[in-house]
Amino acid sequence: MARILAIDYGRKRTGLAVTDPFQIIASSLDTIHTKDLILFLKKYQESEELEAIVIGYPRNLNNEPTDVTNDVEIAIKHLKKAFPTLPIHKIDERFTSKIAFQTILDAGKNKKFRKDKSNIDKVSATIILQSFLEQKKT
Repeated sequence: MARILAIDYGRKRTGLAVTDPFQIIASSLDTIHTKDLILFLKKYQESEELEAIVIGYPRNLNNEPTDVTNDVEIAIKHLKKAFPTLPIHKIDERFTSKIAFQTILDAGKNKKFRKDKSNIDKVSATIILQSFLEQKKT
């Protein structure tokens, strides 16, 4: 089986997570500069087969677009152009950053680790991917 890759898209940084080849476990992969996203994914796909891409879709509490939603739509267009055979799934990402921060706290990580926002981006991508895997089961 191929892996599923998740993206927590941000204007500056993008968190990435990936499943194991059997699509059971979601693990953080990396945090990269957003401008390098397509190049990073192309290089990654050279060594690992991907079945799909999951991207966090930002909405606010009343389900309206946020200031980043349009950026994510543009990113999706670029992903579809670069990877025309890969399905791209949008997943509601509300609260993922807060859940990620709480998860890091619960794991007992030190203040330096918690202040590094790239760690929150990676954990957020993992939460997005885990949410997708759970939805896929039902």
